[in-house]
Amino acid sequence: MNVLDRPPQYRSYLITFWEERSQEPDPAAEWRFSMEDPRTGTRRGFATLGALVTALEQEIDQARQK
Repeated sequence: MNVLDRPPQYRSYLITFWEERSQEPDPAAEWRFSMEDPRTGTRRGFATLGALVTALEQEIDQARQK
């Protein structure tokens, strides 16, 4: 089957990010991230923006293989 013969793929995710502060005398802020699939309710958490981007790239790679 030619790629043009099938409907385009899409995925949607709810991306949330928030600031976490340490209890140190000089509170340093760290950003945390989550990605939720609204179809399944599956949520994945990430400690860095880079980790979130890597997960999104993996999702794109998986979609390309289908």
